[in-house]
Amino acid sequence: MAGTRITNLQSAGKQPPLILPHQLTGVSQGGVQMRIKSSQNSAERLSQSKSMVLQDSELPQKTISRHRRNQSQHAVGGAGVLETSVDLKGEYLNKAKISEGGKKLRKNWTSTWVVLDTDQLLFYKESKQESLTNLKPGCKTDGVGLAGAVIEWTTEKSSRKNVFQITTNTGSEYLLQADTYSTICKWHDAIKKIVSSLSKGDEGFAGLRRSTSTEYLPRHSSLPGHGSASPSAKQRNPGHRRSINMFTSSKLKHSVSDSADKSGVKNRLKKFIIRRPSMKTLQEKGIIKDRVFGCHLLTLCEREGTTVPRFVKLCLGAVEKRGLEADGIYRVSGNLATIQKLRFIVDQEEELDLDSSQWEDIHVVTGALKMFFRELPEPLFPFRFFELFVEAIRIKDPKQKVQAMKKLVHQLPKPNQDTMRVLFSHLQTILTCSTKNLMSTQGIGIVFGPTLMWPELDSGNMAVNMVYQNQIVELILIESQEIFDLNKK
Repeated sequence: MAGTRITNLQSAGKQPPLILPHQLTGVSQGGVQMRIKSSQNSAERLSQSKSMVLQDSELPQKTISRHRRNQSQHAVGGAGVLETSVDLKGEYLNKAKISEGGKKLRKNWTSTWVVLDTDQLLFYKESKQESLTNLKPGCKTDGVGLAGAVIEWTTEKSSRKNVFQITTNTGSEYLLQADTYSTICKWHDAIKKIVSSLSKGDEGFAGLRRSTSTEYLPRHSSLPGHGSASPSAKQRNPGHRRSINMFTSSKLKHSVSDSADKSGVKNRLKKFIIRRPSMKTLQEKGIIKDRVFGCHLLTLCEREGTTVPRFVKLCLGAVEKRGLEADGIYRVSGNLATIQKLRFIVDQEEELDLDSSQWEDIHVVTGALKMFFRELPEPLFPFRFFELFVEAIRIKDPKQKVQAMKKLVHQLPKPNQDTMRVLFSHLQTILTCSTKNLMSTQGIGIVFGPTLMWPELDSGNMAVNMVYQNQIVELILIESQEIFDLNKK
């Protein structure tokens, strides 16, 4: 045919040039043309081969190497070959994997031989040549796919300097670090360049799939004279690309799901708090019962309809019944576990029988009574009276001191005053048996001083306050007949 170039293949090593469409005459115009070797030699007629040539007069005439023809990876529509030259050689870097598939991992830095490939980052425990030599059969090299990955510098994920983070499209996160900035910067730029070229290659090859020379190669939609790409490619590739590009945003899927879970928990807690019944409702239903230990004295007496708590009367009666002659009464501590058990029964408002065998140790009863006074929100000697009692005890004249104490005691609220009268009257009874129980006014003052009164704020010297507390209780105990007018009853 006139105007047609025929190329004879003299040997297998020579590459046949492409026959452009405008050089062919008498051939029907179509999407794919046939290139036929010269048939001058009958021996070479058997070596006819087919090649796929896209019609476009504007395409540059390029020679396709034989070993790339069968992979169908040559450029189409100016897309360029998906290759980036990698000048970096392997190098030791510090690596830490902090997340896998969105699940946080414990950070563990290791020195790793890093190799940058065309589309992935490979990690070896030692240099690549030694690792491949020592690699056991069936073992795979640890690597990171760079397609759709995000590369960014970070100072929050590690206290080390010169650190950047690689976030893959599967949600895994890696940290790479080097001692020198120039080294890590070189790797950062090279990896980022690979990621950028991979994303561009994905756009160029959206309608292209790998095939052998005998398989169908879809037409590129941008070429003139050709139809649009196959529907299957349109439906398959965009969704796939969207799933990759989704991870290029600043927040990954797992971060969004974590925040959604947290907000859901907050909303449920908020609804629970709003819907919860009031304290009054719970008390009416009997779910929450009013306590005895830790309850304000005035509130407890109002609830019981008395000016002296019922539990105090029970304890004083039990001690006077079987504990007046007990050695070190009120000074000796009882078993704490048994005391807590007694406290639990009292708070649950269960029937309390202090004559029961489980309360046989009288020191358990006295220990529970002292605990009751110590756990009052406001002590038996109210906070606002603390300094006034301290000033009264510092008066040098004994008669004026007693009168000042009596005046302050009669100014106390009715529950405090009546409970104090009953308690000190009981302690006077304890002193009548001091030869057997070995308790003195000074001993009782040391025991009950810090139990019945303490300052609201510990601003002063604790040791000095303790001395005043002991002296106040001891003086009221000695002068209880005068202060409480006990002789008039």
